[in-house]
Amino acid sequence: MDQLLLDIFQAYYDARCNKRNTLSQLAFELDFEHSLFELYEELKTRTYEIGQSICFIVSDPVKREVFASSFRDRVIHHLIYNYIYRLFDRHFIYDSYSCRLEKGTHYGIRRMDHFIRSCSQNYTRDCYILKLDIKGFFMSIDKEILKQQIAEKLNFWWEIACDKVRLLTLINQVIDHDPTQNYIFKGKNSDYDWLPKEKSLFHVWAGKWLPIGNLTSQLFANIYLDSLDKYIKYQLWCTYYGRYVDDFVIIHHDKEFLKSLIPQIKIFLQEKLQLILHPNKIYLQHYTKWVKFLGGYIKPRRIYIHRRTIGNFKTKMKHIWIIWSKAKQLNVINSYLWILRHGKNYIIRKKILQKISGFSFDIHFTYWTIHNGSLWTSSRL
Repeated sequence: MDQLLLDIFQAYYDARCNKRNTLSQLAFELDFEHSLFELYEELKTRTYEIGQSICFIVSDPVKREVFASSFRDRVIHHLIYNYIYRLFDRHFIYDSYSCRLEKGTHYGIRRMDHFIRSCSQNYTRDCYILKLDIKGFFMSIDKEILKQQIAEKLNFWWEIACDKVRLLTLINQVIDHDPTQNYIFKGKNSDYDWLPKEKSLFHVWAGKWLPIGNLTSQLFANIYLDSLDKYIKYQLWCTYYGRYVDDFVIIHHDKEFLKSLIPQIKIFLQEKLQLILHPNKIYLQHYTKWVKFLGGYIKPRRIYIHRRTIGNFKTKMKHIWIIWSKAKQLNVINSYLWILRHGKNYIIRKKILQKISGFSFDIHFTYWTIHNGSLWTSSRL
């Protein structure tokens, strides 16, 4: 069997993982074999075209415009990801946490805590934290620079197990695609109230932006900022540095040294990547003042989860008697308990869970299941 066809089937299984209850996926699965063979023929003959997107506005945690690709196109995104992820991943710096296997937000929080401990020699000397942010990152990515970065690397590597020309053509097609030309809007016109124009694809400059939410966009973001990572790490000699998408932190014992980095990073972003350092999101403080990073509050000797996450958890628990019998909602509760496990939140978990009347249980038990019509805890943290 053709290797490309096997790769498409693998991409399909990856794309449907944890997505089997969505309408787009269910419609595709009605005759998925026929649909996958169609994709195979289109890729072989280079007649593949990106389909219609769904546009909607999300408000939590901040207001954003999202263009969601159809499931058919998400299979292509996973196909690209499977081909190039490992090739690029091994060349990324260790402390890049976004969209990488065995890493993520919790890993990034733990690394920042480790950096603070190391730099301050276990809280025995001064240590300062510089946190920076890129203004309108996804809306400011230059497509030509990104395509050049990808092409240079792929042409240099020989390990790619597919046709390089076909792969580059497909990648460029995904990067150049404009979802505003073919989409369905789900919502109300009032959803756009208070959404800044610079955060909408309908008002960005031509040749800029990547759509938020696509798997490929997350990987392409890491590729785009890889040069920034290596510049800070190896040219500015910042040992304690980590980045998650466009949020990055540098830790050093010299406050003046950190101040001197700001204009250098600003110039590098403007000249090399056509990006702007956000002037209102520059944080520089002593480690004892703590730092908020990736949804966690990192303080000396302890980490707390963001208040917004705790508030969302409380809201879910208020309706526990309505939703407890629904396995999907039960999984949501367990997810919040798992998130809270990563910080010093024992008392918070205890208070929230004990507000449910009629239950008496050991707070160390956190995973809940349904047993004989009652809500039970089933395993320890």
